[in-house]
Amino acid sequence: MTNIRIFPTIEEVIKKTALQFISSAAEVIKQHGIFSVALSGGSTPTPLYEYLAQDSSGDNLAWNQIHFYWSDERSVPPDHPDSNYRQVYHRLLKPRLIPSENIHRIPGELNPKTAAQTYQQEIMDGFNETPPRFNLILLGMGTDGHTASLFPDTKVVTDPKQNKWVTANHVPQHSSWRITFTPSLINAAEQVIFLVTGKSKAETLLNVLEGPYLPEQYPSQLIKPSNGSLTWLIDQEAGRLLSAPQP
Repeated sequence: MTNIRIFPTIEEVIKKTALQFISSAAEVIKQHGIFSVALSGGSTPTPLYEYLAQDSSGDNLAWNQIHFYWSDERSVPPDHPDSNYRQVYHRLLKPRLIPSENIHRIPGELNPKTAAQTYQQEIMDGFNETPPRFNLILLGMGTDGHTASLFPDTKVVTDPKQNKWVTANHVPQHSSWRITFTPSLINAAEQVIFLVTGKSKAETLLNVLEGPYLPEQYPSQLIKPSNGSLTWLIDQEAGRLLSAPQP
């Protein structure tokens, strides 16, 4: 099931995403005691993490019963300015006093292949099912159509059926290595939410959602949860070219 929601402003997208995060986490914690979420890096979700840390709507959430993971990471140490972990830690995890045992960062300081193997094992150790099934995975989308670190024409995209949950992916466009969830792991989640804002992404978003299926060119098209929900939360500028009717 795919749900596309367009909001007038970025602020409304952020608020809606935060409220959906809080309500989903509260419900799963009530039923099962633990909520597992994989977060996204990049600039788009930064206001979301700040909102979750600061807004009173999250004050009653059992934050110490949430386990935080990351869908991708750069090949950098945790204190590096480009670290996705560092971005979330200072904006959300530290303010909400998340216990260290609930924070599962990708060890970007290791050799990329070793980091991917280590993180895959950590995920497998934390879940009692195969494939591991996250309650929620938050994703963004780049202007090139990538999500997590699934970049156009890279190996993990051209060979998406590889038998891995986490992999090292060399990204020639950035002359760097990334560690990333594979499409198989993302598509096993109960909920996947894309957060997409800004007019620079409008044309790509149109191609991803309404264009032909070209996943090697637009890797975000690979995300199709097998037994879960897929939601796109979009601001007016990013969604201005879409013709699909909105619920």
